[in-house]
Amino acid sequence: MTARLADIAAQAGVSEATVSRVLNGKPGVAAGTRESVLAALDVLGYERPVRLRQRSAGLVGLITPELDNPIFPALAQVIGQALTRQGYTPVLATQTPGGSTEDELTEMLVDRGVSGIIFVSGLHADTTADMGRYDQLRAQGVPYVLINGFSDKVRAPFVSPDDRAAMQLAVTHLTALGHTRIGLAVGPKRFVPVLRKIEGFRLGMKERHGLDEDAVEELIQHSLYTLEGGQAAATALIARGCTAIVCASDMMALGAIRAARQQGLRVPQDVSVVGFDDSPLIAFTDPPLTTIRQPVQAMGQAAVRTLLEEIGGTPAPHSEFVFLPELVVRGSTASGPGRRATP
Repeated sequence: MTARLADIAAQAGVSEATVSRVLNGKPGVAAGTRESVLAALDVLGYERPVRLRQRSAGLVGLITPELDNPIFPALAQVIGQALTRQGYTPVLATQTPGGSTEDELTEMLVDRGVSGIIFVSGLHADTTADMGRYDQLRAQGVPYVLINGFSDKVRAPFVSPDDRAAMQLAVTHLTALGHTRIGLAVGPKRFVPVLRKIEGFRLGMKERHGLDEDAVEELIQHSLYTLEGGQAAATALIARGCTAIVCASDMMALGAIRAARQQGLRVPQDVSVVGFDDSPLIAFTDPPLTTIRQPVQAMGQAAVRTLLEEIGGTPAPHSEFVFLPELVVRGSTASGPGRRATP
């Protein structure tokens, strides 16, 4: 205990006696000093005494797709931390194949009296889904924010990466490396982020290579947002002569690398691959993956800030907060076969 007191005192920059007074709930300690001691407890990984723990300001639900794709746990972590800092308790509800649906998870959270809900890549991103479910939720007085996907039928704030700009970044990068036959591996066409990525890809290929819509269509392959989906899409695109492939997720990109290797091709010497997300650990793949970094930190914090404003009585506008992505160049892209990179 004495060693622990000494550690906390050193971290907080106060005496051990002051730490003892705070931990035992004694009076005579300035509010700022008390907060410094409690912060030191948190930093050092010690649990706060029960009587000193902050009462939860309420529960906030977070509904995500399955956690197999590492971008979703990354978003959940950012959102959870931001909520906790504001005194709220995050409740993670995950959709899994054959498990609870988004509607069932929403009902469960509402039954538990959540103050609000954040939806990540939910039905709001599906152009074929009934958006009336969100009107019903609004009618119940539950505020919500929607991440990844936009619908003009839902009167709520949205938070998204700029999918169009992301694809233009990728096409520009690969074109500069001398690639002309560039493919796009994306998910099912009914999803808003997919449609936006296709728009950006078409624009990039038109501006950089003068291709019309029909010519670009041949370079687009729809599949699943999985490693296997990326492998299937890349196999088809390589068969069409693509020397570079832009993927709609890092998981798909890993599948594309596997597809190339199964055909005896090297990445990046024979086929260049670009991912999307910059998921945790993706810099340590073989080769390290060039990818479009989704601004997870900024998006998660914006979603929490917007939701808490609405919970606090300031209705959020029906608008979309769009965050610019960033190209992260690593080892999975190189000059096109037989070509030199342009200056």
